[in-house]
Amino acid sequence: MADTLDRTDLVQHVFVVGLRNAHAVEHQALALMDRQIDHLSHYPEVAQRLKAHRAETEGQIERLEEILHSLDEKASAVKDTALGLVGNLAALGHVFAPDEILKNSFANFAFENFEVASYKSLITVGETGGFGNAIPLLQRTLDEELHGTVLRREPARDHAQISRTKSGRGNGESLTGRRRRQAQKVRLVQACQPFGNRVERR
Repeated sequence: MADTLDRTDLVQHVFVVGLRNAHAVEHQALALMDRQIDHLSHYPEVAQRLKAHRAETEGQIERLEEILHSLDEKASAVKDTALGLVGNLAALGHVFAPDEILKNSFANFAFENFEVASYKSLITVGETGGFGNAIPLLQRTLDEELHGTVLRREPARDHAQISRTKSGRGNGESLTGRRRRQAQKVRLVQACQPFGNRVERR
């Protein structure tokens, strides 16, 4: 009997940790999408799809919170904040690339597949632990990730990027705009540096 109780506690612990991790990853996704949407003025269709996916992500966060609440648990504010910061910094990594939109699409594709794997795992753990009420909510999120726009091939977007590159427009940003964005990046990185460390502009 004691062994059964210990196993149940262990499965619930793994399930709760997984839910908290997924909650934090969704916050990271929000941060990534917010930064990417800011730079999609020349790709309105892509921006519209990302905005739609952002709304889906907010719903996914609400479902995770609903499951955690049903277990008398709550999300980890530390993990949410940390991964939100990681999302902001990760988005800066492609800012100066002439093919920024393509690099972002590759990263988004990998990120979405990571989320798919995470929700499949959560469903398996939930079934093992007998958390039946959570399964439909997790399955709904999994279906959204599997059939969402982020995992679709986007040849039109790729052709548009190629056309802009051939014309010398790249991401369509002027030199002044790139310098302004570089200054913003430096300020953001400096704000994230602990203990007063500063990043020098090269």
